[in-house]
Amino acid sequence: MKRNPRFLAIAALMLLACGPEDSAAPLAQAPNFDQLRKTMVETQIRSRGVRNENVLRAMLEVPRHEFVPPEYRAQAYEDGPLPIGLDQTISQPYIVALMTELVAPMPGHRVLEVGTGSGYQAAVIARLVSQVYSIEIIPQHAQTAAERLKKLGVNNVEVRAGNGYLGWPERAPFDGILVTAGATEVPPRLVEQLKPGGRMIIPVGTASSEQVLKVIQKDAAGKVETRDVIPVRFVPLRRQ
Repeated sequence: MKRNPRFLAIAALMLLACGPEDSAAPLAQAPNFDQLRKTMVETQIRSRGVRNENVLRAMLEVPRHEFVPPEYRAQAYEDGPLPIGLDQTISQPYIVALMTELVAPMPGHRVLEVGTGSGYQAAVIARLVSQVYSIEIIPQHAQTAAERLKKLGVNNVEVRAGNGYLGWPERAPFDGILVTAGATEVPPRLVEQLKPGGRMIIPVGTASSEQVLKVIQKDAAGKVETRDVIPVRFVPLRRQ
């Protein structure tokens, strides 16, 4: 049967376009999360002055990509916060490491976290202390974070839904308190629940563009001292 020359020309062009191999496009290579995490620790955290080797090791061991929505996993180790839904974010890795270092965690410590979010900060600090109690104002995030932490084998974090401004009096006092959302003032209830000798790390400001990360330290006599660290930007600490 005689072939149409025009048909043959089109077929030849299609073969050239596909190439000698299978015409299917190759699958995208999965990110090497372990290597990305190592790079994150060296270039974003250690290089900015975080020196506590236990904190650096925790940041290296906790898989941040497990704490972000699937569509953001490829960006999990980039230098910035990421959305986690319901107008909330997972904090920038450097800020997580800095706050963890500032609270001066020790193996026997009991720490309160206000603002569970994805559960990432809780997972990091949990590697360095005895027990973490974490409060989240959004019930959906509280439930999801608790399930995620359990799935990842983080067994020393207790999560509940509630108003973080009120703290967790039934579990007080705490050796350290981490507040992972911006408060308009330092909540008095949290100061009350801080053990003498303990530290609270909290961003404070009337707007996200005016927040300052503060270290609130209570001495053995109960006297409170405040120190400003760096300007920061967090989502607001909600009361309801």
